Amino acid sequence: MAGQTSVNKTNTGNFFEDFRLGQILRHATPRTVSAGDAALYTALYGPRFAVSSSDALAKSLGYEHAPLDDLLVFHIVFGKTVPDISLNAVANLGYAGGRFLAPVYPGDTLSAVSEVIGLKETSSGKTGVVYVRSTGYKADGTEVLDYVRWVMVRKRDEASPAPEPVIPELPDAIEPDALGDAVPLLDISAWDGELAGSPHRFDDYQVGEKIDHVDGMTVEESDHMLATRLYQNTAKVHFNQFTEGKGRFGRRLIYGGHVISLARALSFNGLAPAFHVAGINGGRHVAPLFAGGTVFAWSQVLDKAAIAGRDDIGALRIRTVATVDRPCADFPDKDADGRYDPAVILDLDTWQLLPR
Repeated sequence: MAGQTSVNKTNTGNFFEDFRLGQILRHATPRTVSAGDAALYTALYGPRFAVSSSDALAKSLGYEHAPLDDLLVFHIVFGKTVPDISLNAVANLGYAGGRFLAPVYPGDTLSAVSEVIGLKETSSGKTGVVYVRSTGYKADGTEVLDYVRWVMVRKRDEASPAPEPVIPELPDAIEPDALGDAVPLLDISAWDGELAGSPHRFDDYQVGEKIDHVDGMTVEESDHMLATRLYQNTAKVHFNQFTEGKGRFGRRLIYGGHVISLARALSFNGLAPAFHVAGINGGRHVAPLFAGGTVFAWSQVLDKAAIAGRDDIGALRIRTVATVDRPCADFPDKDADGRYDPAVILDLDTWQLLPR
């Protein structure tokens, strides 16, 4: 009708000024995961970890079915949070305190809720860092995952006043005894090293040991575009070349989680028995990745731990470093002054479970 005012129904995403300490964000939309999601994930990264690959092996060990890959669960929960948290992000900066709490199977429906636990304006005054704890749930309320991440978000108005800075205290690492919840008590006699891809088990790995995962994987534009859509990750920096062509890099950034999954898939060569990522102690995206780059990775065993009440599995604390266009035979790392080798793009600290 003439003279009628149109109400804006679109979502431009939250800017730094829109976040409040203690704010609870219930994210749209719940997502029922399927075997198709698992197949697409395999097509993107080629992971070969046996428990998530084989119904027969998973059932023989004590699972209901082959569970979804842990990182596929992470990405789907993460993707739910993007429209509310990082639609206007400059970069995702890091992770801490992540726990995988229950297996997820095809047919489960996942949703996510986040709480703002920290805020700090950056020195430029143009952006701020938002700390959130995000939790993923099944439809029956079962928690499957929780983790903290912090993200640099643009301000709507650079002149707006800065909030009182609050930086949350985060654990250096998840306690090992909290790591077994997502794994049923396993019949380890059914573990077949040949079918799992390695004769090694928990006791064969030593603290301090470094492993060059040898293989490399080149990233295509089609790979990360399919990935961001699979996870319903709507961040402009990953999928909108029209906007990003005018930005700092002139092209889209590869989603940081894409790099994590590439490194995890590459780590099979050397860590094939590590069938479950149980916890994310910390991690940072050291540098951006762009299509056309070839990703390599190496890992180091930082610690080993038994899990109370479990003689079927043990936990390795593993640091994984990913590089671009640089093989890792000499383990590229930080120099004496703490500066990363220019090729390093990811530094991730996880707990991973292996059969004993």
